[in-house]
Amino acid sequence: MSDNKQWTDVVMPQLAESLVSATIAKWLKQPGEQVEQYDPICEVITDKVNAEIPSTVDGIMGEHLAVEGQVIAVDEIICRIQTSEGDGAVQSAQQPEHSPVAAELEAENGADQSMRNRYSPVVQSLAAQHGIQLSNVTGTGIGGRITRKDVLAYVQRKGTVAPQASKPAQAGIAVEAPRTNVNSAASVPGEQATATLGDAAIPVRNSGIHLTEMPKIPTIEVEDDPTGRSEYYIDVTPIRNAIARNMRQSVSEIPHAWTMIEVDVTNLVMLRNSIKDEFKRKEGINITYLAFLLKAVVNAIKDYPIMNSFWAVDKIIVKRDINISLAVGTEDSVLTPVIQKADQKNIAGLAREIDDLARKTREGKLKLDDMQGGTFTVNNTGSFGSILSYPIINYPQAAILTFESIVKKPVVINDMIAVRSMANLCLSLDHRILDGVICGRFLQRVKENLESYSLETKLY
Repeated sequence: MSDNKQWTDVVMPQLAESLVSATIAKWLKQPGEQVEQYDPICEVITDKVNAEIPSTVDGIMGEHLAVEGQVIAVDEIICRIQTSEGDGAVQSAQQPEHSPVAAELEAENGADQSMRNRYSPVVQSLAAQHGIQLSNVTGTGIGGRITRKDVLAYVQRKGTVAPQASKPAQAGIAVEAPRTNVNSAASVPGEQATATLGDAAIPVRNSGIHLTEMPKIPTIEVEDDPTGRSEYYIDVTPIRNAIARNMRQSVSEIPHAWTMIEVDVTNLVMLRNSIKDEFKRKEGINITYLAFLLKAVVNAIKDYPIMNSFWAVDKIIVKRDINISLAVGTEDSVLTPVIQKADQKNIAGLAREIDDLARKTREGKLKLDDMQGGTFTVNNTGSFGSILSYPIINYPQAAILTFESIVKKPVVINDMIAVRSMANLCLSLDHRILDGVICGRFLQRVKENLESYSLETKLY
C-alpha cells in the first residue's frame, strides 16, 4: 500500500431496526473499478426486499470480503475501498472526520459528534438525489448523526431541488410508459382492442373493466441437457423461501374461513371515468379503482375495529392505526408494501401511495420500512381478470380482502333486467378472532361504501 493511500472499510448497514443480516446477491463494483460516493456497490437480499448498498466514499474498489450468496451480519465488513488522503472523500464510520459544521458545533457547545459521519442509506440517497454535501449538514441525531429530517431541512433552507423535480409533467411522481405489446392490447379499460390474423382484424374480448395489463410471467432459462433428463431445477431465492415459510405458517397456525359478497360498482365506474383524465393532468398518475376500494375498506374497519387485529394466544391485540398492506405481484414473487395510517388519507392521497409503492415494487426499490407494520391486507386480484379467489391470510393479521374483476352483468332491479358493472369481494378470516356475523357485517359495510360513490364524491 502506498504512503498516500488509505483504506475505508464498508460494513453491512442496518437497513431496518429488525434486520440482523442480509445476503450478498450481486457485486456491482469489481476490484480495481472506480467508485464514486453514493454509487451502489452491491445488491443485498433480505427476507422481504432487495436493496442496494451505496458507497460512502470516492475511491477504487478493493478486496471483496464477502462473496455472492453469503449471509453477512449487520456491521460486518463486506469490502474495502482505497481512497487518497486529502482528496476530500467522505470517511466511513470507522474513520471519523471533522467537517466545518461539526467543528463549529463542538466549539460552540462541546456537543458529542462521534456519530456524525455514520450515514444511513436513506440519508445518502437523499443527499445524492438533491446534490448536497453531507459535510455541510448539521446533524441533530445521537452523537451528531445526520438524520433524514436534517437533510430535508437543509434542502428546504437552501432551496435545493432534485433534478427530477424540475420536470413539471411528472409532478415528482414516475409515470409508467404505455404498453404497446399486441398481447396486452386489451389492457386499456373500456376500450375495444383488435389483433390481426392474416388480413382480418379480430376483436379481442375483454370483459374485465379494470384489467390494466397482461400479467407478467417469470422468465426461466432452460438449458439443453444432452443426458435427456425430463426435469430441470430452479434455485429457491431468499424471497421465495420467505414467502413459502410465511404461507406455511399462516395455513398451519390460522384456521382459515372464507366468504364472498357481490357489489354493484356501476356508479364507481362512472365516477372514475369522469375524473380520471383531469386527475392524471393534475397529479401525473392514474387513479385506479383500488384507491376507492381502500377508502371503503378503511371506513368499514373504523366501524368494525376487530378486523384490524392480531391473535396473541391469551389476548386479541386490536391495532389503533389502520396500516393497509397491498399485495403487489412481480414476475417471481408477491410482496406486501404497507400504506401507513391509511385512515388519515383521502382518496387522492391513497392513489398517490398506491402508485408510489407499486412503482417501487416493480423497480425493486422497496425498503424494509415499506414492508413493516401492516394490519389488514387488500389484494387487487381483479387486475389480471380473476373473478373469484381464496386468499391466504398475511400472517399474523386477522383477515385479507381481494377485489375481483369488474364485469358487466345482467342484474334484476325492481323486477327489471339491467346491465350493471359488478364485482366480487372475497374475504379470508382468522376464525380464532372473527366469526361469520362480524365479517358479514363488515363486508356489507364495505359494499355500502362502494355503492355510495357518486359523481359528487370528493377526492380531496
